Order: sequence, then C-alpha cells, then structure tokens
Amino acid sequence: MAAARRLNLQMTIGSLPLNKNFKRPQMQAALLPDRGVVKVSGEDARNFLNGIVTTDLTGLKPGQAKFGALLTPQGKIIVDFLITEAPAGHGGGFLFDCPRVLAQALADKLRFYKLRAKVTVENLSDSLGVIAAWGGELTMQPDLTFADPRAAALGYRILAPQELAGKVAVLIGADLVDASAYEAQRIACGVPRGGLDFIYGDAFPHETNMDRLHGVDFDKGCYVGQEVVSRMQHRGTARTRTVRIILDGPSPEAGASILAGDKPVGTIGSTAGEKGLALVRTDRVADALAAGQPLTAGGLPLHLADPEAVLNANKQGAA
Repeated sequence: MAAARRLNLQMTIGSLPLNKNFKRPQMQAALLPDRGVVKVSGEDARNFLNGIVTTDLTGLKPGQAKFGALLTPQGKIIVDFLITEAPAGHGGGFLFDCPRVLAQALADKLRFYKLRAKVTVENLSDSLGVIAAWGGELTMQPDLTFADPRAAALGYRILAPQELAGKVAVLIGADLVDASAYEAQRIACGVPRGGLDFIYGDAFPHETNMDRLHGVDFDKGCYVGQEVVSRMQHRGTARTRTVRIILDGPSPEAGASILAGDKPVGTIGSTAGEKGLALVRTDRVADALAAGQPLTAGGLPLHLADPEAVLNANKQGAA
C-alpha cells in the first residue's frame, strides 16, 4: 500500500506540464536534509501521545500541525517536533517531523512508553523527506502539507520523498533553493534549532521559547515532565531565554560565550549574515543593559534585536 501511495504521488507530480514562460515565483522551497519522519498509528495513538507530549492533540486533523516535544521526567527536551495527522489515504496515524539524527531515538522512546497501548511506531526517514516552503501562498496543496504552527513567516511543510523535492516545488509554485536559505528565514523569525541553539537533554521548554511558539499546552492533562514545566510557568522562574541578536561584524562561532565586560551572560547559537540567535540569562543581560555595558562574543561586538523584550521578561520574572 505504501508503494502504491508513493507511485500515486510520483504520477501526480510527474505529470505536471512545465511552462517555459512561467513567471519566477516569490515563494521559496527547500528540502531539509536534517529532518526525519516518525509515524505512530493504531487505535490508541491519539490518547497515547496526548499522555506523553507537551502539546494537545485532541482536535488535531489532517492538514494541521502542532509544535511539541517529548521531555525527560525532569522537564528537559529530549526531542522537539512538528506533528500532523495523516489522512486515511495515507494510512492515518500521526507523523512527526523531527531532527533526523534523533528520529530513531524518538521511535525507540515511544516504543518504550507504549506498554500495552495499541500503537505501531515506524521510522520513515528513509522514505519520506521534509520540505519547507515560505514567502508566499501555495498554488496547490499536496497531501501531507501543513502550515508551520510556530510562526506564520515560516510558511509550510510538505512531507514527500526526497527525490521529488524539485517536482513538489513546481507543484506548489516555488523556487527550489538551498536549505541555508530556510535557515536564514528561521533565524530571522527567532525560532531556535536543537543542536545549534540549545542542547537536547539540557534545555527546558521555556529556555527555547516553546511556550511562546505554541509548543506547550498548559491546560491539557498530564504528560512527561509536566510538573516542572508548569511550575516554571506559574512561578515565572525561567531566567534563560533564546533571543535574537544583531552582529556588528563577522559571526562568532556557535557556542562562543557572550560577555558583558568579563562576565558570561550567554552563548552564541546559529547565525546567518548579521542576524543570529543566542541563549542568554535575561537577568544578567538586563543588568548589563542598565549599566550600559556592551555585549561581545569572541571579542566581536553584538547587540540585542529587541532589548525591550528582554527587559520586560526580566521584570515579569522578578515580579
């Protein structure tokens, strides 16, 4: 059946006529080779997943997606993901768009938690790729397409075989570009990426702004790590946040310490041109701003893209 669905997709895309006079579209699309796909199906799939991940899947439907994570019991991120419901024509179930390097670990962890739940877990990363499309509207929407729930400017995701990325781009009316173009868009939107902007297994959801990117549902029932995350939310104890930065010169290396004077206040994450992300202690950065101390990393100057947001966040945390 999977082969039939794959053939159907190839026939649908492969039969599209190519117009030589086609106007260059504004929308861009990129195959993201660092992303993988894990599927969870079975009659208990929705309830099973709702009991362990940070987002609420109760009303999720095909064509929609949620941002979420699987946490340790201590509330730290094991893996974050986008999740969508597959339509019946693709076998139903739920599809995780996740870091490819962690796809098998995610599948193994889900199998560990399933106990007697009637679910099947599959790592489909070798057969399904992830395509991002942004900067306009789709001329048509293929199966397994959904809007990125984190930020409207991140556009859409399409799950399809990697070798069909070029044909998918034609189908949706986009230019196929390198994944680095998507990285620049992600950074400009202030959306962190695990492994670059934070370390899996060491960061809390609040530190990666999951609470601000619609990745944590504070009204749903229990999930793994909920107690810690809920306490940070209600007590306002998050002191570390991912922030957007502007670089005044060459980009420091990822992981470089950010200093206010000689005092460490954070670390550099991913960068693209003059824009970047950093993981900072908001209280220490707020003190530096109040004292008029410049921020540097690797001896290179930088400043916050939105200093007021850091100052306000620090005030709210101290209240």
